[in-house]
Amino acid sequence: MIVVTAPTGQIGSKLVRTLLTHDEPVRLVVREPGKLPTNVRERAEVVTGSHQDPATLDRALAGADALFWLMPAAPTASSPYEAYVAASIPGADAVVRHGVPHVVVVSALGRGSQIYAGHVSASHAMEDLLRSTGAHVRALALPTFMDNILRQIVAIRGGIVTGMRPADLTMPWMATKDIAALAAGYLLDRGWTGQDSVASLGGEDLSYADIAAILTDVLGTPVRYQLLDRAAVKESLLGRGVSAAMAQSMIDMDVAGERGINTTIPRTAQNTTPTTFREFALENVKPAVAESQVASGH
Repeated sequence: MIVVTAPTGQIGSKLVRTLLTHDEPVRLVVREPGKLPTNVRERAEVVTGSHQDPATLDRALAGADALFWLMPAAPTASSPYEAYVAASIPGADAVVRHGVPHVVVVSALGRGSQIYAGHVSASHAMEDLLRSTGAHVRALALPTFMDNILRQIVAIRGGIVTGMRPADLTMPWMATKDIAALAAGYLLDRGWTGQDSVASLGGEDLSYADIAAILTDVLGTPVRYQLLDRAAVKESLLGRGVSAAMAQSMIDMDVAGERGINTTIPRTAQNTTPTTFREFALENVKPAVAESQVASGH
């Protein structure tokens, strides 16, 4: 039995599709089962509830052979450590109670860098919590997600892609479909033991200037990079109801990226994944921009 948390998210949804192509039972922990595709609800066992709730976790982890743990950061938390570590304590307790042998957890690059990085540092502490259970653990140490660019479709349609880092600063980018494939490998083939971080640098290292150039080429229309002011971004987050601590944590994560927290590990063939940003843009950004144009009447 493979248990998957956050199965409707951008990683979890792809992971579930992959797992269901194999002959192993899959159990999903989800707050709103209606968000799952019909064919997924028909083929997987569904436990309704939050994976921060001990009773829900007891139902979900009974007889589990492997757990995929992804903790979405609550934007109103009092600190990133509450959002990642405190929120994961019920999960760690349940792993111990039910003797779950294998845990795959979504984390971030930069462990051991001694650079404070807000959400990233808290995710490293979450890894330690899950290691303390004694389970075999693989922590997926991941870079920036290419898929986050999809949040900017309206701006991209207008010829702008934004960020808070210098235009020429290169960093690794990874497609969430490659993350799902990496996680599926560990969940399906459970011959591994011990507790290790698995660093992945995604498809390639790119700057925001590179991103803008690729989008220009793929879309056939000029796209330029616009550097945002971090103080203004923080004010915008606060205006949208994000807590002061979590807004600052997001800024801290971004500053740590500029300080090189994502580039402490050399790129190798083993830690490079298949999807390039050009492929991602062709498969995802271009259709999303076209759909946005139709929706807006342009």
